[in-house]
Amino acid sequence: MKICVTSTGPTMDASVDPRFGRCQYFVFVNSETMEYEAMPNPSIGASSGAGIQAAQTVADKGAGVVITGQVGPNAIQTLGATDISIVTGASGTVSDAIGQYKNGMLQQSGSTTIPVSSGIGSGVGAGAGVGSGMGAGRGMGRGGGRGRGGGRGMGGGMGQGMGRGMGLAASITPTPPVPSQPAQTLDEEIQALESKMIEIKAKLEELKK
Repeated sequence: MKICVTSTGPTMDASVDPRFGRCQYFVFVNSETMEYEAMPNPSIGASSGAGIQAAQTVADKGAGVVITGQVGPNAIQTLGATDISIVTGASGTVSDAIGQYKNGMLQQSGSTTIPVSSGIGSGVGAGAGVGSGMGAGRGMGRGGGRGRGGGRGMGGGMGQGMGRGMGLAASITPTPPVPSQPAQTLDEEIQALESKMIEIKAKLEELKK
């Protein structure tokens, strides 16, 4: 039976290459006579699909068993379609790997030995803010001399700010909006202040006379 061992070199004394698709060499060994043939891996520099190409190379050479360190899912599928046995976990030299296989120290693998991890993450965030503010202030003062002094002064100011923000995120809890003062109440205060201003102007006109 012909056994293919992934190797770092072209001899039986070379170390086993733990990679299959991108190993440096394939060493094909006759398990009965221990005669071998080595060839460079033609798919070592492939940009993609190295495992599939390597599996096709091994199948074309008539190997019945592949001994390596790790095998990916694409190579597993291709090798499985050709009924080639896959043995993983080999270490040491190519000669050592053949001995380990003959002595039953290696286990046949029917699934990928390369850890496959997947993750899905998503996040959505949206935010909007609107703010408006208005303020008014008025101040008047008057002073007079000639033996007496009088002064009047008044200042009024109002300000309002309203802002609303909405946000949506996976780990942020929105803060409830703070109730704002009704616009009707503000209008009433403005009218009251304007009425007072009219009264003050009238008194100032009387003082001028």
